[in-house]
Amino acid sequence: MENAKFVELLLTAEIFNRYENLNENDIPKDIRKALYNKGGLKRPLVVKEENAIRYAGKIANDLPFVDINPMTKQFKITSFELATKWLASRGFELIKRNPVLAYYYENFDSLDVSYEDAKKANPPAHGDREWLSSVIAELSKVEETREMLDLVRIFSPEEINVEFDSIALNEEQIQEVRKIEIALAEKEYLRNIGLVDIGKILFIGPPGTGKTTTARALSKRLYLPLLEVKLSMITSQYLGETSKNIEKVFEIAKKLSPCILFIDEFDYVAKMRTSDEHAAIKRAVNTLLKAIDDINLVNDGVLLIAATNHPSILDLAVWRRFDKVLEFPEPEERIRRRIFEIFLEKIEGDFNIEELVKETDGFTGADIKLVVREAVLKALLEGRRRLTQADLIFAIEDIKSRFKIRTQET
Repeated sequence: MENAKFVELLLTAEIFNRYENLNENDIPKDIRKALYNKGGLKRPLVVKEENAIRYAGKIANDLPFVDINPMTKQFKITSFELATKWLASRGFELIKRNPVLAYYYENFDSLDVSYEDAKKANPPAHGDREWLSSVIAELSKVEETREMLDLVRIFSPEEINVEFDSIALNEEQIQEVRKIEIALAEKEYLRNIGLVDIGKILFIGPPGTGKTTTARALSKRLYLPLLEVKLSMITSQYLGETSKNIEKVFEIAKKLSPCILFIDEFDYVAKMRTSDEHAAIKRAVNTLLKAIDDINLVNDGVLLIAATNHPSILDLAVWRRFDKVLEFPEPEERIRRRIFEIFLEKIEGDFNIEELVKETDGFTGADIKLVVREAVLKALLEGRRRLTQADLIFAIEDIKSRFKIRTQET
């Protein structure tokens, strides 16, 4: 198998170099990772010994159609025809899942492979950590952009540690995710019919209800980079800089396209509008609203998600910028039950989840996560890895007492 993977790697590079209509999204993810260098993936692709070991492990030294330059440690196919026939007889499964190879072998009568099928199953390059690093490196070469990168957080889907299936969403939220997936798949159709102002969503709800977690889980599910920014962080004490910062954030999002731009603390725009009548403040707000108007999922490949804990202070000029508003209320019983099931799934113990659900009326998802955390740590302090119902009830009561303290303080 190592030999077949080694030849697959060499032929992928060779065929990619020969056919200009192939792009980096056609290269299988694992091979992209083996070939990435500081400049990203650029033609002509070369395969050195280190690349081959990274992807295939053991390297064959007895293949009659492969040679290596002892100085550069670079491999070369000496007989393309021999190499393609060799792999066709030994590596059908590799060919079938590799878009570059499927593109070439699709015309072989003896092989039933499909370029389109292979491409659909291959994760795109823009979700790779290495691809994102190369784009950020390019952005960092411009001083203004480099300073802006210090004020935002950028994640590749591979760096996000929350799976979409591990968050509890209601039916409306799930339905909206499906619409986004369809819009991404049908961008060309939507553009052709003139329906482009899509992909601007406002998440509203109290703290701890899953707004940020959902944005991150979406990044992983859709395999899109996530650009995360708190609106308060890009508001400069030097008023004139705020408009520039806002413009830069949206500019970075377009450079990372396709991606998700997640703007947290979006209610800060209302605070800016009411805090002062200074011309620079007005200019900053207008810059933000115009930037939202000028970006969309269909033309720019940017899914814009804004989140706020205080929707009541947003005015109509802000609300009408979004084509969908999703509520994240304190979870109902069915959702709390699902949250407990998710958090307790890998924990040993006997639990009465129905009792836990009844005892946590008014708890957010973050509160329930805290309950499980406290119960686990308490059990570990006592030398146990098995949780009891009593551990969880004790933790619930502890969290409730914190609620009372917090209420008294406010």
